[in-house]
Amino acid sequence: MVATSFDAERAYDDEAFNAETVFESERQKVVLGFFDPGQFIPVHAPASDVAITVQSGRGIVRDAGETRRVEPGDVVVVEAGAARGVRADEETRLEATLVTAPPPSDAEHEPVREGLRRDVFDPREA
Repeated sequence: MVATSFDAERAYDDEAFNAETVFESERQKVVLGFFDPGQFIPVHAPASDVAITVQSGRGIVRDAGETRRVEPGDVVVVEAGAARGVRADEETRLEATLVTAPPPSDAEHEPVREGLRRDVFDPREA
């Protein structure tokens, strides 16, 4: 059994969102995401489903062409292959659990790394 808490894992990074991996197998990956105001996971479209549960703060989740405002207690699920991203509001930190199944490959995360390098949330809007 893996057991932890947001308090035990909480770590922020001045440069970009921080994802603390809690559990990973061939079937599933669980991370706690910590976003300073305005930080984001760039829009990308891996071949995995993701369930996002907001613990604290506010922000948006992008799913293909739809943008959903999220706040504590919200759960958003985005299906595999859909372009998705997460961004904290400019005024508040965002903390969320992100569960992906199966875990995205390293190659599928290249658009995330590129978006962070370029500081672009959605490359289609750049």
